[in-house]
Amino acid sequence: MIRKAQAKAAGYVMLAGFLLTSSPLTSADVVVIVNKDSGVSSLSASDVKKLFLGKSRTLPGGASAKVVDQPEGAATREEFGSKVLKKSPSQLKAYWSKLIFSGKGAPPQTMDDDAAVKAFVADNANGIGYVDAAAVDDSVTVVLEVK
Repeated sequence: MIRKAQAKAAGYVMLAGFLLTSSPLTSADVVVIVNKDSGVSSLSASDVKKLFLGKSRTLPGGASAKVVDQPEGAATREEFGSKVLKKSPSQLKAYWSKLIFSGKGAPPQTMDDDAAVKAFVADNANGIGYVDAAAVDDSVTVVLEVK
């Protein structure tokens, strides 16, 4: 009787874990944003990846990009990292550690949340970042919807 109850409880725990990890609540609708006056209306995922990995430093038109990132552990950061950068959080950390150690690069400045990223991008003509789509307003331009 005890084993049957334990098995039933374990089944509930596994079901709850599955529901939590497969829930749309854990997946953010992420968009890449730029300053509304930047003159940039769209970017490819490849262009965005190069900017956020430090392989390119300029926006279309030649302006020096001011790239900003979300904090570690943020759902938007994990979604962006996996779908655009094609890296897990640990791979991204290792990537930047290697570049910092070799003196070949530094990671983007980290902001506290969507509101801080949006404010930075809105206030910097060459700013680029990513936020949850729900955070977007007319102070910025969406240049890529992360799929």
